Amino acid sequence: MNVFITHHMRFSIIICLSLIMMSCTKENPSRHLDLGNWYLQRGLLDEAITEYREVSRLYGDEQSALKRDEFQVLGTAHLKLAIAYTKKGWWDYALSEAKRSFDISPNKDCHELITLIEEKLDQDSDS
Repeated sequence: MNVFITHHMRFSIIICLSLIMMSCTKENPSRHLDLGNWYLQRGLLDEAITEYREVSRLYGDEQSALKRDEFQVLGTAHLKLAIAYTKKGWWDYALSEAKRSFDISPNKDCHELITLIEEKLDQDSDS
């Protein structure tokens, strides 16, 4: 009986590990967005930037094939990337990402962020 339990437990562990490894290898942009948000909330800007850029990389350049919810994830990733860049003081990069976000998913938040970044860049050029 002990031998059966031991073999059964080993088999169960192997199955569980296999399932975990399979889920890790399947890339999910939403998971990267969520992780980027988690990092951003904790002030881990470099890690957040990496996760948001991964969302963009996973969707690639073929945006015509994206579904509505995928557009929303991609647009949000670019918006959050712009926010992370502003926190690092990388205003030109932030403006570029905010504009990309607006192109993908036009909304009031993107428009306001673009306006704020442009005002900041204008102030810096006047100084």
